[in-house]
Amino acid sequence: MSNPQIKIGVDIGGTFTDVVLEAEGRQESTKILTTNSAPEEAILEGLSEVCEKAGVSPGDIDLVIHGTTLATNALIERRGARTALITTKGFRDVIEMRTEGRFEQYDLNLKLPDPLISREHRLVLSERLAADGQVLLPLDEGELAAMVDTVRAGGYESVAVGFLHSYQNPAHEERVREVLSAALPDLTISLSSEVSPQMREYERFNTVAANAYVKPVMKAYLSRLVARLAGIGATAPVFLMHSGGGIVSIETAAEFPVRLVESGPAGGAIFAAHIARQHKLDKVISFDMGGTTAKICLIKDYTPKTARVFEVARSYRFKKGSGMPISIPVIDMVEIGAGGGSLAHVDSMNQIRVGPESAGSDPGPACYGRGGSRPAVTDADVVLGRIDPENFAGGSIRLSAQASQAALTTEIGAKLAHDVTTSAYGVSEVVDENMANAARVHAVENGEDLSGYTMIAFGGAAPLHAARLCQKLGIGKLLIPAGAGVGSAIGFLRAPFSYEATHSSYMRLSAFSPAEAGKILDRLKQETTSFVEGCAPSSPLNYRIRTFMRYVGQGWEIPVDLEDVAPEVDDIRARFEAAYSGLFGRIVDGLDIEVASWSVLAETSAQISQDAAGMAKSVGAVRASGTRELFDPANGVFVDAAVHERDGMQPGVIEAGPAIVVERETATIIPPGFSAQLHDDGTLVLEQGASS
Repeated sequence: MSNPQIKIGVDIGGTFTDVVLEAEGRQESTKILTTNSAPEEAILEGLSEVCEKAGVSPGDIDLVIHGTTLATNALIERRGARTALITTKGFRDVIEMRTEGRFEQYDLNLKLPDPLISREHRLVLSERLAADGQVLLPLDEGELAAMVDTVRAGGYESVAVGFLHSYQNPAHEERVREVLSAALPDLTISLSSEVSPQMREYERFNTVAANAYVKPVMKAYLSRLVARLAGIGATAPVFLMHSGGGIVSIETAAEFPVRLVESGPAGGAIFAAHIARQHKLDKVISFDMGGTTAKICLIKDYTPKTARVFEVARSYRFKKGSGMPISIPVIDMVEIGAGGGSLAHVDSMNQIRVGPESAGSDPGPACYGRGGSRPAVTDADVVLGRIDPENFAGGSIRLSAQASQAALTTEIGAKLAHDVTTSAYGVSEVVDENMANAARVHAVENGEDLSGYTMIAFGGAAPLHAARLCQKLGIGKLLIPAGAGVGSAIGFLRAPFSYEATHSSYMRLSAFSPAEAGKILDRLKQETTSFVEGCAPSSPLNYRIRTFMRYVGQGWEIPVDLEDVAPEVDDIRARFEAAYSGLFGRIVDGLDIEVASWSVLAETSAQISQDAAGMAKSVGAVRASGTRELFDPANGVFVDAAVHERDGMQPGVIEAGPAIVVERETATIIPPGFSAQLHDDGTLVLEQGASS
């Protein structure tokens, strides 16, 4: 694909839809309240606004890159299609039986999440494959013919097909699709051997079920979006951000929508990695706080940490193990219900709790004046002086400080005998500690010490809270990039076209076959190449080759990077031992090592047509107010804070806290004890240790 001159990045969040336009050295952006009933409406409104600012028409746009929470919301809210799961006889209840793990060991009344597809919609066929893919029991064609009538009578819109060990031999799944498609051409069908060709049937069956469940919804939405864009003259190709941090075609996204469930947060991680590379920071923690959730990701050597399995729709206080496992390549991050719209209440123990319930965009926090009466984090920020009610979102949304005070007084102050300031302080400290604790746990799980890290914060609410998190985590340096309020949407414009293919194939190093390994990796390389070349046919590709390994007897694997598709056993062993000792501090002598899965990622170079550095930006309606009373949580008092317009700051000038730096999409809090300096690329760098 030739280098596009005018690009649009669109990120739909639970509260706001962010739209960014880049055009020949100019960057324009806006935040629009998400229209949940018809998400494309907010996109069209935001696109029209940024085009008007930039002086271009929708027909001038060369490329649209989109990330959306639609698939995630459909899974969380159970608003997908009427779906059936067809599986091997005897394995109907795998997705309900789950694994032996208990996410809350001592809760005697533990309630497991309901499976996505209930038992009456789980259908079985007689067939059986061995672990190596050999046919033990041929597919019963008579049962398959009868299955067509069952699916038709059930009124299903979508079908997921997941057979035991089909990742080794997809023939039976492909035969089911052939027969069902011939008889029911309007039926959407997802095969586990294509969606997630990996071992562990619980995760694989869940993943294909989730893909089938959201597939009709996503296909309809993407078709509607393209049509609506064309209706205003925007006929540029539309690509989607996927959970692994790359861009795929709209056709691939419609076929495998489960790969989109973390697309927005993935864009944020790519944005942070881009900033880390610009500033030569090899150990970074990204902090993305929007209206509904907060996301934290570790980035080392300019690359976000990745994983093969993650959970969506965690039901038990966002605890690991309480959600729906999705087995796809994904940027590894921790996500908690802590955003500007997260609602606060007092529990039965008279403790303040914040989230995971969110006010969303409708009605929103109490200060929005849209019918919300319960206090949210944004209400606390208004009372504590972090947000100017008259200039929220550049003045496009007027907030009511009185409504914030009333909500906090009613829901928190009256129940705990606190004044409104103490109530707001309590809400703020609880949400900040929730986020700090999530960061600590995530770091420990990955064997990292955050004291040597730099934080990069973005999202509409993150710059308001990031410095306080740094105080809690012992992090001395904080970066707020240009365009931080719409960071994920900018990340879409920095992301490469990419696709990752995985395959489970068990192999012990004591009986390692270089020829077999090379054959698997070569096939995966061809598969990924064909996907990416379909999006960017003329672009050179980079490849990341990886195997997932463990000692014999262990239950889970660790990723090990390889040099090429022709690995040698001694090289693989050395790489595994280096990775294992890096994670656990030692290797295990005397045990054989085994490969469980293989992976190949193909990607283009990052999409960097213009950097944030030197880009002209319109000031919008932002204005400085001189000084403002700002609550300092470290000392528990209000202080006089200088207010600066970010666009009016000069590079190199050091500003000492307390201060507030305002811009259209967010504001950065500089507490006492911090200094801030604007760098030439537009990044605001905060450091602890300066005197106030």
